[in-house]
Amino acid sequence: MNYLSEMLKLPVVDSAGERIGIVNDLGIATGEVFPHVTSLAFQGPGKTPFMISWRKYVERFDDDGVYLKMPATDIRFSYLQPDEVLLARDIMNKQIVDTQGMKVVRVNDIKLSASGENQLRLLGAEVGVRGLLRTLHPVLERVVVAASRAVGKPLQEDIIAWSYMDLLERSTQTIKLSVSHKTLGELHPADIADIIEQLDPRLRGQVFAQLDTAQAAEAISELDDDELVAEMLEGLSDRDASSMLALMDPDDAAALIDELDYEKAEKLLRLMGVKEERAIRNLLGYEENTAGRIMTSEFVALPATSTVADAIDGLRKLDEDFESVYYVYTTDPAGALTGVLSLRTLIVADHDARLNSLAYRDVVWVSPDEDQEDVAEEMSKYNLAAMPVCDENRHILGIVTVDDAMEVMNEEHQEDLQIAGMAGAEGGSGESMHVFSWFARRQYWLLVWAIASGIIAAVLQMMGGLGSYFIYPMCVMPVSLLAASRVVSYVRNYYLEYDEADDEDKPYLAFFLQTVLVGAVLALVIYLCGQLVLGAAYSDDVLASASAGGWMPAAADPDGAVNALIGAARMLSACFACAAGVTFVSCALSVIYLKVLFWRDEHDLNTSGIALSVSAVLIACALYSVVSTLAVSMIAA
Repeated sequence: MNYLSEMLKLPVVDSAGERIGIVNDLGIATGEVFPHVTSLAFQGPGKTPFMISWRKYVERFDDDGVYLKMPATDIRFSYLQPDEVLLARDIMNKQIVDTQGMKVVRVNDIKLSASGENQLRLLGAEVGVRGLLRTLHPVLERVVVAASRAVGKPLQEDIIAWSYMDLLERSTQTIKLSVSHKTLGELHPADIADIIEQLDPRLRGQVFAQLDTAQAAEAISELDDDELVAEMLEGLSDRDASSMLALMDPDDAAALIDELDYEKAEKLLRLMGVKEERAIRNLLGYEENTAGRIMTSEFVALPATSTVADAIDGLRKLDEDFESVYYVYTTDPAGALTGVLSLRTLIVADHDARLNSLAYRDVVWVSPDEDQEDVAEEMSKYNLAAMPVCDENRHILGIVTVDDAMEVMNEEHQEDLQIAGMAGAEGGSGESMHVFSWFARRQYWLLVWAIASGIIAAVLQMMGGLGSYFIYPMCVMPVSLLAASRVVSYVRNYYLEYDEADDEDKPYLAFFLQTVLVGAVLALVIYLCGQLVLGAAYSDDVLASASAGGWMPAAADPDGAVNALIGAARMLSACFACAAGVTFVSCALSVIYLKVLFWRDEHDLNTSGIALSVSAVLIACALYSVVSTLAVSMIAA
């Protein structure tokens, strides 16, 4: 018996050989690294639940059952102790935190280890496919394992040791685990944030309850999902939420408060200390996506006449939770920025040296209204760990730190990927590694083509039994669909590469003229390619008659075979002409797609490149389907 699933439903037999029930759970004490099984829960006659001490009553166990030392009449039943949990009830099929792999997983089975005839220990949780198959049926697991081994892809166990497990369910939240809860509190805030994002909503509050206010503040500042942040804040009491925000860096706290409704935000701000409230309100006074909004008011600035010793003493007096210090800035008597020193410069300099003799004077700074993307680019250009933000008199208002700049650049990168029709997790090739995701993102036009072809066939059939003629629009339709998709790709690339100047009008007219010219060329190429296809498929006489719009007299074509060929040539030619026209229209409409991208960017709205491409393909499909169906029906009539 190596797994809990194999233990469940085994018969429980007393010393007299009488079957008194079946196993339905095992209890463990949580105080050990690899806990012993301490209790046996079984279901007796009439489905009555019983629990007994494992150590006191179990003599041995095997594949056939669990055997007790005493007859049923001498057994005294017990209860679950405060430091015990039941494996099937409290752990099986529950979410746990793998504090080594920093991820949330679901327990599919529990691995046990026998030591002696009646000793049983818990080793860990099986979170892989094998555990799931085993709980369905052991035979199913054996078949799949054998099959995978036969094809050279062995299906391995996926065991998480008990010492790296953190229980999250409500029924176990008060249990003191020897390793797990302590480990969760010691994880890096970014790892805790990742775990919270993976959890079911009902468990997130329980994870937060295990953290102190400082840990919660650091973890929530690492969350990427704004809606999740608002949800976590709403789940806290006003005083707890306010205390947590007050411990955060002012720029992070301002970003979180900005996600709340006005009344909630005001209530939390009023509950803070005066210093923290003023710092956050100052940041909220700046427009979104500016340097003022992402700067922190925690920086070190000293008079230029101060000594190195003064600077070091000032750094020593800073609070432990002060924003990371990268530079020390110097100011003149009026408080204007005059220079900057790195910490390395301070460390190696003589303590009596004046800061103005060591400072670098050509300081790069930005105004609080500067766009945050431009600030990040400036920091990258000059390899700065922090950028001072100053007013028109060069008075320092705050600094933008490298972590905020990286976050801005990452957000911009993700937005560009989204507009380009790629997910952030996709590789550099731009293609998703999952076949279904790849199909949905790149080959969706096949589904559009198939559905539209069926609709065209149905419409033609209703227009007089012309359903068989749908083959001609169907054959040419992919040309217009793929052209529409490529046009959107062109628009996306143009938008992403466009270097916008604040005093410059959007290039709509120039772009329209450019795409109209491209559309005319593409339409001509499609039409000429259609003529090449017709020339290869039909004889010159048929093509001449088709071009003239005439039909062969009935006397010269008694069986109608020639007229059928003429009709087919005319329909195919008309479909190519329709595809050329729709492609030209798609190119002409592309300026609308560009305008949508600019408008949504100005209003700080995300735009999905895939959604834009699908919209363009659907418009082209609808337009082509209508005109080609009308053309075919008119020719057939």
